[in-house]
Amino acid sequence: MRRLSAFYDRLILPHPLIVLVVFGLLLAVSALKFGQFRLDASAESLVLENDRSLEEYRQVNRRFTTSDDFLVVTYTPEDELFTEAGLSQLRRLRDELQALDAVGSTNSILNVPLLHSPDLTLDTVDSEIKTLDGNDVSPETARAALLDNPLYPNLLISEDAKTTAIQVNLPTPERYFDLLRKRDTLRDKATSGSATEAELADLEQAREEFIRYTATLGKERDATIREVRDILQRYRNNAEIHLGGVPMIVADMIRFIENDLSTFGFGVLAFLLITLAIIFRQWRWVLVPLLCCGFTVWLMVGLLGWAKWPVTVISSNFISLLLIMTLSLTIHLIVRYREFQHDEPEAKPGTILRQTVMAMIKPCFYMAITTIVAFGSLTFSGIRPVIDFGWMMTLGLTVAFLITFVIFPALLALLPPPRDRKVASDKVPFTDGFARFTEQHGKVVLSGSVVIAALCAVGINKLTVENSFIDYFKSSTEIHQGMITIDDRLGGTTPLDVVITDDKPPESAGIESDPFASSCDPFLDECDGEEEYRDTWYTYQKMRKLEEVHQYLDSLPETGKVLSINTTLDILARINQGEPLDALELAFVPAAVPDDLRDILLTPYISEEYDQARFTIRILETIPDLRRQALLDRIHKHLTTELGYDKDQVLFAGMTVMYNNMLQSLFDSQIKTIGVVFLAIMIMFLLLFRSLKLALIGMAPNLLAAGSVLGLMGWLGIPLDMMTITVAAITVGIAVDDTIHYIHRFKVEFSKDANYIATMHRCHRSIGQAMFYTSLTIISGFSILVLSNFIPTIYFGLFTGFAMFMALVGALTLLPRLIILMKPFS
Repeated sequence: MRRLSAFYDRLILPHPLIVLVVFGLLLAVSALKFGQFRLDASAESLVLENDRSLEEYRQVNRRFTTSDDFLVVTYTPEDELFTEAGLSQLRRLRDELQALDAVGSTNSILNVPLLHSPDLTLDTVDSEIKTLDGNDVSPETARAALLDNPLYPNLLISEDAKTTAIQVNLPTPERYFDLLRKRDTLRDKATSGSATEAELADLEQAREEFIRYTATLGKERDATIREVRDILQRYRNNAEIHLGGVPMIVADMIRFIENDLSTFGFGVLAFLLITLAIIFRQWRWVLVPLLCCGFTVWLMVGLLGWAKWPVTVISSNFISLLLIMTLSLTIHLIVRYREFQHDEPEAKPGTILRQTVMAMIKPCFYMAITTIVAFGSLTFSGIRPVIDFGWMMTLGLTVAFLITFVIFPALLALLPPPRDRKVASDKVPFTDGFARFTEQHGKVVLSGSVVIAALCAVGINKLTVENSFIDYFKSSTEIHQGMITIDDRLGGTTPLDVVITDDKPPESAGIESDPFASSCDPFLDECDGEEEYRDTWYTYQKMRKLEEVHQYLDSLPETGKVLSINTTLDILARINQGEPLDALELAFVPAAVPDDLRDILLTPYISEEYDQARFTIRILETIPDLRRQALLDRIHKHLTTELGYDKDQVLFAGMTVMYNNMLQSLFDSQIKTIGVVFLAIMIMFLLLFRSLKLALIGMAPNLLAAGSVLGLMGWLGIPLDMMTITVAAITVGIAVDDTIHYIHRFKVEFSKDANYIATMHRCHRSIGQAMFYTSLTIISGFSILVLSNFIPTIYFGLFTGFAMFMALVGALTLLPRLIILMKPFS
């Protein structure tokens, strides 16, 4: 402490202006990279560490020439759709969308093949196909043809023909995939340890190039979506129009988070300002804490920009948390400063400031280091965004502590506050009431804590890890309404691919790919066994098995539109006068389909190069009891047990799989994280307090606070998701702060008279005030988050407030009651 005291006496307190000037230069350097600060809600931000789902997803899209990079415009006109006027209006909308620079193409009922001609056969399919764009087809004929085609209903047109969809394709440039492959190849070498120095330098360059290009691509896509919305707005007078699609979901999530960071960031600051003004009644006690909070956020935003470290949906609340932690530190300093002013009214401001810093730096350091441990435990998670969030908060808390104990005293040295005479009469009935209640009703405190702990245990057992994208947005938002429309009328929202790989015979079996090498002719007969080993998918036996898969997937209540090669075969059967194709006709399906229809009817479902068949499914996000993992398990079990496919033959891919993998890891991650948190904090308490009894006492309110938040979520049926996973760690960090400050102050006060009851009352009137002010300020500030359109942000605000309340109650009742009961101080 002598060296620390000398540091303040020589550098900080005598030269506050120089300190602030040097710090101002640091802020200026930090601000240079504000433009590099960015949000990332891409598929990579939802992927688990070492999870191959993203690569498998991209691989499936490449093999089957498909992509989810498209917007869906739902169009329900007020008047009849299938009239000349109705189709003309739709055509004008489609043409405006297609004219946008970033739009590669569009698909709608206007340009898809109708397959309605009476002269259409398998032999004339190339010449007799007609479209609304290219041929003179009456609206009623087109309506009947579209509804009669198994491909279009619940995809491009609703079953009642009142709603249609325009698919606006936004192709990802090949340069993106080139940069991605280059980065991943170099990263794999670096991970395996085989990369040379030159390759490591190339990796750093590839990362920066990929980040720059991704940021540019993201801005272009956001601009395109804004242009699409501007076009749609002009047509809304005569139609109900909604926008959907994965790119729009990503863009809206980023937009909501950015709005929350700016709008609610200022709103939180305003609430904090008002609360601080009401509590302390001096402008210095409003300005100085807000400056410290602002400087912390400023530096962290700049540091993330310099490091080119993107903020994800999960870590987007780190700014709010830094405000909490920085404000908590400054309020404790303010309360202690005012106490010294009251106790020593004749002391000089510099003396009081020095006493405050020396008295509070030790408990605040303990608080900061244990909170860093709590957030650092998130790095043990298997989820990359959660790991990044843990590191961000670790760095942010370090910055907050340094700013509080460097800039706070420098500012007060320049702006010494006058003595507040009202401090002498300051009594906080809230904390005094807790002290009296704890003294008089100790058994009630203990028994009540046991009851709450039991309720928490039951609630935690009710926790689930399922959630839908639609649950992230208020019902009044366009994205929510669009998802409902797509689910109800156009076959589902979230994509899921089921890919089946052909089972090849061992080379030693000597079975040739020549269909005539077998005694069974697969073109004419329904062969068993041998026929399955042929290279082509277009055989009777294989198509019959694929049809069984299709029918099963289509029968599930969670699935909307299901498409596969069997959809194509149904279309061809209708062309073939309603007769199913025989074995010989199946063999010639690839030749019968015209080249301009292959990308619609064949390549999205069959990859003969990789011997794979693909089923594309749309999951209904609006089903209340949607359970993704149970659905995937049920599908996998049916395919492997009932239909006889090997486990290695079945692959799930798509956004549904990646999101589900992250969700399913949350519960294990939460248990692992909480376990590491409490183990680390227990060790920290042992080091800080040097008493096993005191460490155990300190753990009790922390366990109760974290358990209360998780238990409440379980009782309310609020699932763990990519945002609420952090609530428990946040709660522990907050509860640890109160616990450390209270125990440290209790130890100091106890040395005066060795009276536990009297010490408790003094602590409630001193450090209890600081804890009460901190909790009140933060609860009131974060209450504004309930106005957000992003549901996870609302949950964050509500549970942060609840966590502060439970931490305060535990530290003012259970903690002192246990101290009085166990008497850990000699």
